[in-house]
Amino acid sequence: MLGLAVQARSDTAAVLGADGGVPLVTLVATPDAAAPAPRAAGLFHLAILLPSRLDLGRWTQSMAASRRTVQGAADHLVSEAIYLADPEGNGIEIYRDRPRNEWPRRDGRIEMDNAPLDFDGLLALARADGTPWTGAPSRTRMGHIHLNVNDLGPTEGFYVGRLGFDAMATMRGALFVSAGGYHHHLGLNTWAARNGAPRDPAALGLRHAVIELPDAASLAAYVGELESAGLAVERPTSDIALLRDPSGNRLLLAAGARSAADHLGLADL
Repeated sequence: MLGLAVQARSDTAAVLGADGGVPLVTLVATPDAAAPAPRAAGLFHLAILLPSRLDLGRWTQSMAASRRTVQGAADHLVSEAIYLADPEGNGIEIYRDRPRNEWPRRDGRIEMDNAPLDFDGLLALARADGTPWTGAPSRTRMGHIHLNVNDLGPTEGFYVGRLGFDAMATMRGALFVSAGGYHHHLGLNTWAARNGAPRDPAALGLRHAVIELPDAASLAAYVGELESAGLAVERPTSDIALLRDPSGNRLLLAAGARSAADHLGLADL
């Protein structure tokens, strides 16, 4: 359905990404795991970024032709997005970005909305091109991760005040943060987990989200700053660090880009 390829596999895990592209997601089999408790923090959705509007149109056309079910769709002003879930209920967004010079801004922040998506325009673009969807293009990326959190106040203090992300936009019950001026690398909302609890580590859901730093020196300096600020950071190896946000969501900081084999090795952390 998504057109991803298996890039590495073990008996209990598989790393998926576009054919010829970077690793995007690691799936870990936990046959006896229960569903997370109601109002637990964790994954809201992972968001796969396609290179162009034409790619999104081709994917939309393939979904329509196979009569696949989606959960929703929206024009966010900065992007066009379609939402669905995997068989275990993990949320997935497939989207394309508008050019940065088209992103609306007000009072120094990016504006986003949930306007109706132009399905007709996407399908017309794909029909005019005539090339069918054959899988995720090699330049497909993980555009952002959206997390369920229990309280936005401590969450903003952690991601903006401690980790150093920039607050880019807000909606009711949600904060969007990024690095480098992107509209958001992390979405953080209380819509399903307000005043809830961390996810049980033994339950289904997000094990960790990976944030890649440029190199080992960058990781060491960053971890030093976090520890000086009083954050608890685990160091399972010299090029990996683990920490938790105030809602218990685990973040894995890695030195440099990770190969599919590397991600397979991180599956059990």
